[in-house]
Amino acid sequence: MESLGEKLRNARKARNLSFDQVSRETNIASRYLEALEAEDFSGFPGEPYAVGFLRNYGAFLDLDVQELLSLYRAFKIQEQPVPVEQLLKSPPGLPKILVAAALVLLVLGGGGAVFFFVTRPPQAESTAPAVRVPAEYMMSGDFLERRFYKGDSLLVPVGADQYKLELVNLEEAVSIRTPGRTLVLNLNEESDEDLNNDGIPDLHITAADFVKNNAAMGILLRFDISAVPAAAEVPPSESIPDEVAAVSVPAGATVVFSSPNTYPFTLQSNFQGYCMFRWEILFERDRRDRNERYFQRSEELNIQAQNGIRIWTSNAQAAKFQVTGGGRTVPIELGGAGEVVVADIRWVRDDDNRYRLIIARLET
Repeated sequence: MESLGEKLRNARKARNLSFDQVSRETNIASRYLEALEAEDFSGFPGEPYAVGFLRNYGAFLDLDVQELLSLYRAFKIQEQPVPVEQLLKSPPGLPKILVAAALVLLVLGGGGAVFFFVTRPPQAESTAPAVRVPAEYMMSGDFLERRFYKGDSLLVPVGADQYKLELVNLEEAVSIRTPGRTLVLNLNEESDEDLNNDGIPDLHITAADFVKNNAAMGILLRFDISAVPAAAEVPPSESIPDEVAAVSVPAGATVVFSSPNTYPFTLQSNFQGYCMFRWEILFERDRRDRNERYFQRSEELNIQAQNGIRIWTSNAQAAKFQVTGGGRTVPIELGGAGEVVVADIRWVRDDDNRYRLIIARLET
């Protein structure tokens, strides 16, 4: 019969998966995956973490989670075996004089306890356990990295003003309330935020480390002002590519945003059903790779871009889509149920010299 570790290891190898691949898909650190397969539970922060990681890992490998938990409990029982001789050995009988003495002490002790509880003064009720008060931090330099918990906030100075960011939720993803929207980030995702809504990013945010659905662990967040280039540092020829500057709004396109200048935007996708989804970043020399994934119900995807995104979906209504940028969030629709859609979400310059973020469907 396979042990707990062997079941996990064999299932992973049968799918030709490495620890790094599983870690990216499950957000479980590789060291914990290796410990589960080695049946070494000493390195986990506590038993609830070991059980939770085991559930998620087993479900990801399509294994019987209840069987895995039974094997885990059996393993924990075997860690501290009771010698057979001790189980079979009859307890020695107590001398009668010791039994009598124990009865006398029991009677005396019971009488003393009654006297104590009857005569003692009333005691104040025990105080409730302390509840953590949310903390507010101030960003005094260009970089801050610390662990935040639900309700904690950060004041970020931009020019003569201060802008408040608050950690409002920590479940499958982290939700941060900014002055213009609620930012949702998955593990290791990054975002450039325009706090004063002038079309220029002011702050680079990274969700560096957290455990899904475990708000008590908090999240390690990085805030970096120096990572966001100032407007004067970006030459116009690089900030506005020829493909953007030279194209007007095509017929049939939907305008999402209108602005005197371009700025980064994010496509947020919340999948309601099963869907094959492809995307690629447009007009950025260092981000030209095409990405493709099969998404399942309840999964989320955030794609950040400076100039444009090309998307392909096998089911246009498999997800709820919205575009965020410049402090605004706009829901968008791509097509009907089961419809295959290819579309560009990109900046173009109109005849009045204003920039429009548009959705333009392409021929499939």
